[in-house]
Amino acid sequence: MRTLQYLFLSLAAMLLATPAFAQSTSGAAVNQWAPLAAGLGMALASGLCGLGQGKATASATEALARNPGARPGIFLFLFLGLAFIESLALYTFAIIFLYVK
Repeated sequence: MRTLQYLFLSLAAMLLATPAFAQSTSGAAVNQWAPLAAGLGMALASGLCGLGQGKATASATEALARNPGARPGIFLFLFLGLAFIESLALYTFAIIFLYVK
């Protein structure tokens, strides 16, 4: 089991290190697929954030139905969780603005 973990760890390290060796010889290469990739990334981030927010809201609603006395604690953690989920989509949006020209 331990050797399998080492194998996957070394494969992950090799796969993450490959962009370091992918240098362009013609100077600054223009990637024509960057806007499409950015749009797909934003769509994926927004869709999954929407699913996460729906699941969090549904769980909070169910918790309130079961125990109405715990409302302040549930709302605190609901809003905190929704803020973290929404920040993921906003970070994706900011990265798209930084890297896509």
